[in-house]
Amino acid sequence: MTSLFHSDPVGLPGLAALALGFLTFFAALMAARWRATKVPKVADASSNRRSWIWIIVQGLGIGIAGAGRIQVSLDPMSPKALIEGAVVLVLMLGAVWLFNASSRTMGKNWSLVARTREDHQLVQTGPFAVVRHPIYVALFQFLLAMAISYGHARQLIFAIPVYAFATWMRVRYEERLLRAQFGADYDAYATRVKRFVPGVF
Repeated sequence: MTSLFHSDPVGLPGLAALALGFLTFFAALMAARWRATKVPKVADASSNRRSWIWIIVQGLGIGIAGAGRIQVSLDPMSPKALIEGAVVLVLMLGAVWLFNASSRTMGKNWSLVARTREDHQLVQTGPFAVVRHPIYVALFQFLLAMAISYGHARQLIFAIPVYAFATWMRVRYEERLLRAQFGADYDAYATRVKRFVPGVF
C-alpha cells in the first residue's frame, strides 16, 4: 500500500507552473463569485443543497492527488523537469481558461450548488456548445496537474475514482433540475452535446 503513495522526484518548473495556475484559478473563482453578487436576486425555481456533499467529496478526490510528501530533487533544467513543467502549465492554463469562460458564459446562472433560477436560461454557447459540464472538466485538469507536479501519479488510482463518483452525483442532480425546468429543450441539448468529452462521453 505504501508504494502507491511513494512520491516520484519532481522539479521546480512543475511546482512553479502549478502555483501560477492555482493563483490564476483562485482569481477566476473570486471574480465569478463577485459577478454573482452583482446579479439581481431572483427566487430559485429549484435547488439541491445536497450537492454540497458531493462538492466536498470532489475536493477529497483532488486532495488525494495532492496529499503526501513532495520530493523536489530533479535538476530544474533537466528534460524531465521541463517537460513536467510544460505539461502542468498546459493543464492549468486550460483549467483556468475553461472555468473562466464557462462561468462568464453562464452569467447569472452560475452558482456553486445545483440550482435553477426562475429566470434561468439554458446555456448552450461558449464551452457549453462543446461539453455540457466544462467546469468539472477544468477541475479534473487541476487534479491531474497537481498529481504530476507533486510526483503523485500513483495516487491517481484513488483520486480519479473518488472525483469521478462525486462528479457523477453532482451531474445527476444538476441534470435533473435542468430537465425539470427545460424539458424537451434540455433533452435535445443533451442528445447533441456530450457531458465531458466532445463527441465521446
